[in-house]
Amino acid sequence: MKTNIALIGFMGVGKTVVGKALAKKLNKEFVEMDALIEQKAGKSITEIFKQGGEIAFRELEIEVAKEIAQRENVVIACGGGIVLNKINIDRLGKESIIVYLTASPKVILKRTSAGRGKRPLLNVPDPASDIRELLKFRKPFYERAADIQIDTSGLTTSSVAEQIMSRLKKDESFN
Repeated sequence: MKTNIALIGFMGVGKTVVGKALAKKLNKEFVEMDALIEQKAGKSITEIFKQGGEIAFRELEIEVAKEIAQRENVVIACGGGIVLNKINIDRLGKESIIVYLTASPKVILKRTSAGRGKRPLLNVPDPASDIRELLKFRKPFYERAADIQIDTSGLTTSSVAEQIMSRLKKDESFN
């Protein structure tokens, strides 16, 4: 039986806010991968990207995913690019139901524009175009990894959490 829920999807789809709400409703611990990566590195994700680039970040992500995958009864908000390395998804999938949250590029841009400084992938001249390109590239990775898929575009945090919970009730592999 799987006891974890791993939320995947692009930045701005609601992994953190939905994850916190879901963990509270299901009485599970909430874990945010990016925060654990920052803890492990002793610096912010922006600094990790500046100093070691995406490769250094992805290496830390693999280590943290391996550690989290061994835990039980957690709701995990994964980083947006976790799906780019199949080993991460294979590890997480052993104990977790993987929920892919989506949103339209327009909604993502609106939700992420306030935190652009903290999002290295958005520090570009045309973030809207980059969001569309990255989404197009990552979509098959997200879809391949997902057990459940939910579009959060027009939904409240609470209704997304409710939808996930009702889908989990139908999944016999989830405890």
